Amino acid sequence: MDRPSGFAGARRVVVKIGSAVLREGLDFDRVTFVSLARDLVALRQAGLEVVVVCSGAVALGLARLGRTERPERIDELQACAAIGQGRLMQQWNDELAAYGHAVAQVLLTRDDLHHRARYLAARRTLRTLLGWGVVPIINENDTVAFDEIKLGDNDMLSSLVVSLVEASALVILSDVAGLYDRPPSAPGARRLSLVPRIDAALLGNAGGSTSGLGSGGMRTKVQAVQQVNHLGVPALIAPGKEPGILRRLFAGEDLGTWFAPEPVSIGSRKHWIAFGQRPAGALRVDAGAVRALLDQGRSLLPIGVVAVEGDFAEGDAVRILGPDGAEVARGLVNHAAADIRAAVGQRTDAAGAPFQLVPEVVHRDDLVRLPG
Repeated sequence: MDRPSGFAGARRVVVKIGSAVLREGLDFDRVTFVSLARDLVALRQAGLEVVVVCSGAVALGLARLGRTERPERIDELQACAAIGQGRLMQQWNDELAAYGHAVAQVLLTRDDLHHRARYLAARRTLRTLLGWGVVPIINENDTVAFDEIKLGDNDMLSSLVVSLVEASALVILSDVAGLYDRPPSAPGARRLSLVPRIDAALLGNAGGSTSGLGSGGMRTKVQAVQQVNHLGVPALIAPGKEPGILRRLFAGEDLGTWFAPEPVSIGSRKHWIAFGQRPAGALRVDAGAVRALLDQGRSLLPIGVVAVEGDFAEGDAVRILGPDGAEVARGLVNHAAADIRAAVGQRTDAAGAPFQLVPEVVHRDDLVRLPG
């Protein structure tokens, strides 16, 4: 398989810019920022719609305060984000306005993407902004987010944004040249130009954060890319400080690592089920159920359930675990945990009254096989 040259046919792209890309020591890297802003303008002039997922609010807040280490206390992190977010948006507004482009700030939490109605409202807003020619600048709402609603980092947020705006490509800009076949500092380390498919071994080679100022490392970037690839969307991890990086990537230059998409997309709704939800519990199923779900595309029935973990409600997302405890799928349940527990291992006609009305524990239309 050869690496494609550029992004032929792409009309809408999500560009994620890591916090390390926009910093030089303790200071804001104005040179890199201006280069990226001009690249974005060039993409817009070429007819591409661009959505930016931009990290750096916490790091910019730290820089403004003259602090060199990322705090551990959540209230201090949120305060730094509040200081830095305004500075970040001011930079984007000033730079893109000089070229006649308006920007819009969009702050999201997991809750916004977890609830389907709010997810669709965010999609409508972003579609409107793009239709107006505005460049959305998206970040996680760090100032109000806490552990239960945090997405974790902007790498995962960028994956969800690709689905949210139905983008044609994802570019993750980082402080490294791409994915390597071993730790980049190891002798003989080689950058991978093309990854046809992400597997467990490749994920195992991905390391942690290199700067200490961001929340995501190479592993989360590759996981985010894997989620995007299952939408049938290609992705790139590339060096954000390289001058003209976006223009050069879209011209087909061999920079960074290209991750090929899966040949069949799971669709945006199933992507939302699999990756936009925080599972509220788990269902352990037997080997026969695993085969029926994964090989035959069937719904999950009570007879295939071995155990129920957690206390969840109808409509919640759950993890589906095989006999060895490995997660094989995710889905939205048709019944509450208590009702499923009462029907574990039973034939549908022998299960309780709820299953006479809706026989499936998880309908196949609400079930997603996970990457692996």
